[in-house]
Amino acid sequence: MYKQYMTDINSPLDAELPLGEELAPEGEKLQKVLARAGLGSRRELERWIADGRVMVNDRTATLGDRVVDTDVVRVDGRPVKFQAEEHPRRVLAFNKPEGLVCSRRDPEGRATVFDQLPNPGTGRWISIGRLDINTSGLLLFTNDGELANRLMHPSYTVEREYAVRVMGNVTEEHLHNMFTGVELEDGKARFTDIVESGGEGINRWFHVVIMEGRNREVRRLWESQGLQVSRLKRVRYGSLIIPDHLRVGRWTELEDKDINALAELVGLPAQRRATKRAERPGKKPQRYGEKTRSKHGSKASAASQRRGRQR
Repeated sequence: MYKQYMTDINSPLDAELPLGEELAPEGEKLQKVLARAGLGSRRELERWIADGRVMVNDRTATLGDRVVDTDVVRVDGRPVKFQAEEHPRRVLAFNKPEGLVCSRRDPEGRATVFDQLPNPGTGRWISIGRLDINTSGLLLFTNDGELANRLMHPSYTVEREYAVRVMGNVTEEHLHNMFTGVELEDGKARFTDIVESGGEGINRWFHVVIMEGRNREVRRLWESQGLQVSRLKRVRYGSLIIPDHLRVGRWTELEDKDINALAELVGLPAQRRATKRAERPGKKPQRYGEKTRSKHGSKASAASQRRGRQR
């Protein structure tokens, strides 16, 4: 906040201040507000501010600046919408069907996942990762940019679990290669867990776990072995398994215990707030069968131990 607090010695405001006390600073720290808007972690945004990438009211921001709702903030010349007042942390779980894109607006006019969500009231929904148009399953949204950024950042190694139907003759060598690591065009990638989940002939199901969210990483790992993914569904993100009651095309708002479990994964404090779960009407649920354990991976993931999902 760019203001100079100038008070006269005889002013009522100055007279009411007890000896030794100062005016409380107005607004919130700039990096905290930008993090809540989903632009990055506070530490990363502090670097942006130090590098001169952030402007407040047409002046280059500096570390320690504070802002209020009336301030105009720009990052790399682009205006940032934000609320300087902190709101309770909220998280939605959405069971994404195939055919929806994850961008906020699609230049081709296709339906997006944001079209399916409720109005957040204040702030905006921030997608925690993405799923490509042909991938279904669990997609999380939050109004807390710091939480979103940490859950997506590879340094926090948050697990993502997928149910995969593969076409082709899957061999032990293929599984070993993907478990130990494969060099892709953007670097080495691997599954940290592979669980065989049934199927017959050339169509077999697996549950796999990755620790980052690179573009089409699950599909590219299978393709590196000459195999084709015919269906892909995310069933878990971090501590959250896709709820049994959550039908395809519907969303549900998480309760505090589930939100706090996600926050704990990435070192954020818990909150206490009563949340009433709500759902949006959608399509019928998909049902999946039981799974068997593979020798690949140190242990079956939570979703693998609890249930399998395939059809």
